[in-house]
Amino acid sequence: MRPEDLVAIDTHVHVHASVTGGGGAVDQHMKDYFKTQEDRPATVPAIADYYRTRKMACVVFNVDTLRETRPGRPSSEEIAIQARDHADVVIPFASVDPARGREAIAMAKTMIEDYGVTGFKFHPSVQGFYPNDPDVYALYRVIEEAGCVAVFHTGHTGSGAGAPGGKGVRLKYSQPIFLDDVAVDFPDLKIVMAHPSFPWQDEALSVARHKPNVYIDLSGWSPKRFPPALIQHANTMLKERMLFGTDYPLITPDRWIRDFEALEIRDDVRPLIMKENALRLLGLSSETSRDSTSRGSHA
Repeated sequence: MRPEDLVAIDTHVHVHASVTGGGGAVDQHMKDYFKTQEDRPATVPAIADYYRTRKMACVVFNVDTLRETRPGRPSSEEIAIQARDHADVVIPFASVDPARGREAIAMAKTMIEDYGVTGFKFHPSVQGFYPNDPDVYALYRVIEEAGCVAVFHTGHTGSGAGAPGGKGVRLKYSQPIFLDDVAVDFPDLKIVMAHPSFPWQDEALSVARHKPNVYIDLSGWSPKRFPPALIQHANTMLKERMLFGTDYPLITPDRWIRDFEALEIRDDVRPLIMKENALRLLGLSSETSRDSTSRGSHA
C-alpha cells in the first residue's frame, strides 16, 4: 500500500459475498431502510477493484453472529486471505461473536497471529451483548495486547429495522456510554465508535472527548444528516479522531463524499477525516507499506 497515492481510506466496508458463490444479497429490510435497491460489488476482489478505481483504500469485515444464519457470507479467514491479493487497497479486519466464549478468544488469536488482521468489528445489537460486560474483557485484552483496533457499532441500526420485533435486534446494547467503561479498563485499546450514534450522539461525543483512545467513524449516514454538534466537534476538538467511513455497500463513497463536500468543514480538517486520521489509527504512513503476506502463514 502506498498511502501517498490514496485520496481517502474508507474505514467501514462490509463484505457480503463469498468468492465461492452465494451471499451478496443485502437484507430487503436494510435496502428499504437505506432507500437503495441496487446490488453492488460484494466480494473482496470486486470491492478492491471498486475502490482501486477511486484511488481509495478500505477497511473490510464481516459480522460474526451466532444468533442468526447468514448463508453465503464469507468468513473472516476468507476475507483475510482474499485481501492479501489486494493489499494495495484492502485492509482486513475480523469479527468474532463474544457469545462464543473461550472459542472467541482462540479465534481472535488465530486471526491476529496466522492471518495478520489488525482490527475487529463488533455489533453489540446484532450480537446481543453489552460492550462493558466483564465476560468479554478477556477478548478485549487479546486485541489490546496485539495493538489492534476494536470497532463497535453504536446507535440506531438498519439491521432488523421495519421487521416484526426488529428481528430480535435490541438497540440498547449499542449505547455509546458502555464504551466509556471499556476505554477506562483498556486505555491502550484503540476503540472506534462506528456511525453517528443517534439517538445518543452527544453521549458519543462526550466519551470521545474524555477518552483519547476513542475515535468516531462517520459511516452509515449521509453527511447531510449529521447533527450540528457532530460537525462542530469534527471541526475542532475531535478533528484528529474523526474517520471517513461509508457502510458500503449500503452507502457508496461517491454519495458520501458528495454530501460531505457540502458541509462547512475546515479545509485543514478535510484531509484529516478523509485519510490522515485513519493512517495514524492503523499504523500506516507514506514511508511504510502494510505487507499482509508477511504476517500470515495460511494460504
